[in-house]
Amino acid sequence: MKKFLALMLALVMVFALAACGEPETEETAPATEPAGEETPAGEETAPAEGDSDLAYVKEKGTLVVGITNFEPMDYQDENGEWIGFDADLAKAFAEYLGVEVQFQEIEWESKIMELDGKTIDVVWNGMTLTDEVLAAMECSNAYCNNAQVVILPADVAEQYLDTASMAELNFAVESGSAGEDMAIENGFTYTPVVDQATAVLEVSSGTCDAAIIDSLMAAAMVGEGTSYADLTYTIGLNREEYGVGFRKGSDLAAELNAFFAAAYADGTMQEIADTYGVTAALIPQE
Repeated sequence: MKKFLALMLALVMVFALAACGEPETEETAPATEPAGEETPAGEETAPAEGDSDLAYVKEKGTLVVGITNFEPMDYQDENGEWIGFDADLAKAFAEYLGVEVQFQEIEWESKIMELDGKTIDVVWNGMTLTDEVLAAMECSNAYCNNAQVVILPADVAEQYLDTASMAELNFAVESGSAGEDMAIENGFTYTPVVDQATAVLEVSSGTCDAAIIDSLMAAAMVGEGTSYADLTYTIGLNREEYGVGFRKGSDLAAELNAFFAAAYADGTMQEIADTYGVTAALIPQE
């Protein structure tokens, strides 16, 4: 009898424990914490930074233009304001975008690094569209013709009518420029300097025999009626075209091409070119 009672008691305990161990229903199960916050309905996430240069420039409200002192393209007036054919076009383009323009002098050989580091947004400084430039930047359509020419003292210019006669001269050239490329291509001895204006100064002061600079700059800087009336420019070493450079893949290049087409069609580009004496070098824009 005692064994029977003990067995019954054991069975009761088993059924009681089984009832306590049943899984909780949905109504009784405790709520779990969410894995993470969800984006509210209808709210968009921000686009990835750097997707659009145009959006980037408009958001910060400034177009930072990398330049050097290069008359008649970029130079300062008596009040320290940057003017010139390129400078005035850059101001008009910034207005077209609805932003402020900011000019920043750069070392020419560092222009690509400045662009990629976003210290500037554009290189707009009578820049020759070389293979290196086209590979490293997103460039606008060509807008000006140019050439590299030789600067010499006017009283000896007739002695140097071709590259062979110039073989013994020491040239001043802007470091990293198309002028330096021409010096290398022709096997000239040369001294690299910070910009083209300094190259002209080197010839005027007698520290170099000659310089190689852009023809548009030569027309504005040397000869009768200029600060370097005792200098002249002689032979052209090549033919080239100017373009404007942005970061590789930048959508600002297409935007500038659209601006160029509109500014050429309404006469704005020609009017600015007339102001700085570069009308003959303009390339029609479509």
